[in-house]
Amino acid sequence: MQRHKIIIKDRFCFEAGGHLDELELVYHTSPRPYRPGDKVVWICHAFTGNSDPEDWWAQLVGKGQLIDPEKYFVVCHNILCSPYGSSCPVSINQATGQPFYFDFPDTTIRDIVNAGILVRKHLGIEKIDLMLGPSVGGFQVFEWCLAEPDVISNAVFLATDARVTPYLNAFNECQLMALEADASFREAASASGGEAGLRCARTIGVISYRSFDAFCITQKEADSDCLFSDHAAAYQRHQGEKFIRRNFDAYSYWYLIRSINSHNLGRGRGGVQAALGQIKSRCLMVNMSNDGYFPPKSGAEIVSAIPDARQVVVETVYGHDGFLIENDKLVAVLKPFLSENGLL
Repeated sequence: MQRHKIIIKDRFCFEAGGHLDELELVYHTSPRPYRPGDKVVWICHAFTGNSDPEDWWAQLVGKGQLIDPEKYFVVCHNILCSPYGSSCPVSINQATGQPFYFDFPDTTIRDIVNAGILVRKHLGIEKIDLMLGPSVGGFQVFEWCLAEPDVISNAVFLATDARVTPYLNAFNECQLMALEADASFREAASASGGEAGLRCARTIGVISYRSFDAFCITQKEADSDCLFSDHAAAYQRHQGEKFIRRNFDAYSYWYLIRSINSHNLGRGRGGVQAALGQIKSRCLMVNMSNDGYFPPKSGAEIVSAIPDARQVVVETVYGHDGFLIENDKLVAVLKPFLSENGLL
């Protein structure tokens, strides 16, 4: 897919207050211009993902895959507060010539969707045939279905929910506390501030993304008679270091976690159930069987409130991260939905 960047000069106002006079937005598309009449597939990426789904979802997106950028016009926008190109806390504040850090406006999922809508309008796309998003990407799909109800024909919510769960909110707070415990985080002396806290925060997240069974299978000690278990511990430290090497920064991470905590489809809409009842798109809810964040029972409640929706549960031992791992099972679930809605 092809990377693009646009700068929006109009003032962008945030839901929680504050504004930016200039908004930078990065997005990826199929490697050709959009043509009216193209079947459009819009992918909303997850928490720490980026706008190139061939990078993190290569088994589903790419030449010859189910979502082929040569067959569809595929778009994925990089979300606000991500360090991968769009405006974020380490972007340069034009007023000061220095990074924003904590002067960046508090950002909600609705702000992220409103920025995505600017990308859609810039591309001249009037109809999105299929929008899908895993996890925090699914948060965006829910919001977008209500922000532009006549734009999205079909929607797939994958390992997600219509409101942040208390369980996820609790894990988020643990990660925020880890960031705050690093004295260099608040000093904001450089983009590397808070790195130790970020390593810790990321490892907390990694535990929550996987299930008990997954850790017992993948991180089992090679030596059953070892004096001190350390295989899973080494894995956790590796994940923290790996995340730093991905050029993620503590400030973007902090803002993104807070954006997750803002997710509530029912805010200002009479509650979640009432909001779900307003969705016009044909919807598919895909849950991972042992997802601690978003269990199948929550997905069933969501489906019951949407006028045209059904649920499929993917059996997996991997917990929430199943959406990144169970690729064959996801294709088996998504392919019939695409076919029955004229997208194959």
